[in-house]
Amino acid sequence: MYKVTTIVGLGLAMLGGAGAWGADCVVATAASAPAAREAAATDDAIELIWDSGSGRWWLAWYTGRGSWVGNDFDISTISTYRAVEKIKLQSRADWPNVGWDGFNLGIYNFAGGIPGSLLWGPKFVVPTGSAGWKEFSVGWTLPSGIDKFVAAQEQYYNYPNCEPYCVDNSLTFTRHSWQYYLGTWELHVGYQNYRNVMLRVIVDNSTLAVTPASLGRVKALYF
Repeated sequence: MYKVTTIVGLGLAMLGGAGAWGADCVVATAASAPAAREAAATDDAIELIWDSGSGRWWLAWYTGRGSWVGNDFDISTISTYRAVEKIKLQSRADWPNVGWDGFNLGIYNFAGGIPGSLLWGPKFVVPTGSAGWKEFSVGWTLPSGIDKFVAAQEQYYNYPNCEPYCVDNSLTFTRHSWQYYLGTWELHVGYQNYRNVMLRVIVDNSTLAVTPASLGRVKALYF
C-alpha cells in the first residue's frame, strides 16, 4: 500500500514505498488544467484521443530516466492515415520546479496487446509557454503493416528538475494508457483511480484529395 502525506498549502501528495508504480512519484492537483481544444484545422488530419479533455492530477516520477507513460492507438480502420504529424500532451513549467527542462518523446510498436520495440525516437523536446496542451512535430510515417502503436513521453530528468504529465478527470479507465519502468511495460496505475494519460497524436493522410473540413477528433479503436 502507498503511504500518502498531504503537504499543507501546496495541494500536493507524496507517494512513497513499494507499489504498482514501481518507483516513488509526486502528485499535484490538475483541476485547473485547460480543457481540450481543437488543433489547427487541416484538410486531412485526425486527432486521436482517449482522454476526457479536462485534467485531474499532475504526476512526476522521482527518477526520470527510463520512466515512460503513453497511450496506444489503432489506425486499422483509417489505415491510410499513416503519417504521424504531431504528439500532443499536457504539461506545465511552474511545477515541480520553475521553468521548462525538457523530456523525450517516442513511438513504440504495439503487438500482442503490449508495447514493444521503439519505432521512432527518442526525440528530446523542450516546451515553451505556460501550462496546457503542448504540440511537438513528429513528421514520420508508420511502416507498412504496423497499424497499432504507442505514443509516449519519458520524463528524462529526476524530480524536481522535470516536467509532469497529466491524467484526466475520468474514473473510467480506457485501458489504453501505459507506463514503463525498470524495463517493463504495464497498464498505467495512475493516482486515486485516475489513470488516463492526457497524450494524443495527430495523424495525416497526404495522399488523398479530400474536401476541406475541420480537424477530426476520434476515439481510437472506436472509429
